[in-house]
Formats: sequence, C-alpha cells, structure tokens
Amino acid sequence: MAHDPDLRQRVNIPRSGVPAITHVDYSARIQTVDEARHGRLYRLLKMFDQHTGCPMLVNTSFNVRGEPIVCTPQDALKCFLATDMDFVVLGDFVVDKKQMAHLPSAAEKAEHLAAFQPD
Repeated sequence: MAHDPDLRQRVNIPRSGVPAITHVDYSARIQTVDEARHGRLYRLLKMFDQHTGCPMLVNTSFNVRGEPIVCTPQDALKCFLATDMDFVVLGDFVVDKKQMAHLPSAAEKAEHLAAFQPD
C-alpha cells in the first residue's frame, strides 16, 4: 500500500488513534494549553476529557467547504445547524443540538449548504 500509485489509497491509512490530526508523515501540529495561561479553555478541555475520554480538541476553521469563515455568533449558529456538529460553544454558552426545540429540516440545511460552491 505504501507504494500504491493511487495517492488516495496511500493517504487513506490510519496513522494513529486520532487520524484527524495525524499527517501522512505521522507528525501532528499540536498546541498545548495550561491552566495558568488558558484557564477557561483548560477547564473546557478537562471537562471534555471527563465526558469523552479524549483530552484534546481539533482546532480547525469554522465553516463548511466553500463558505466564508464564521465571524459572528449568527454565522456560527447557521453553520452549526446546517452541519452534523453536536455542540457549539459561544462564549459562556454551550449549545447542544439535542436540546434544541426546533432544528432545520433537511431541505433548509441543503438550501444553506447549496449557497456555497466548493473551492
């Protein structure tokens, strides 16, 4: 597989227990957080670890392919509701999609996503 001429086959190999952050050369671009300098994020990560058993979050751009990067809380909620994300944290608030009284229909999600052409 390592010498397969089809690049899709060569890169589609799990390289760690956290494949979303592991590059094809087995490296990762990590950022560390400590309680003294990043108290709020540190506490969030600790709670996330307690609930999931995973002591890390993936830091990535907040948008869907082709959509501009989220800049406002309104943008964040629109993107959150149009995707398969389970939670979004906005300042002091954690929004849990399962706790929402109204969720967009499949047609509303598709309409939002169709407004953005993939790059």
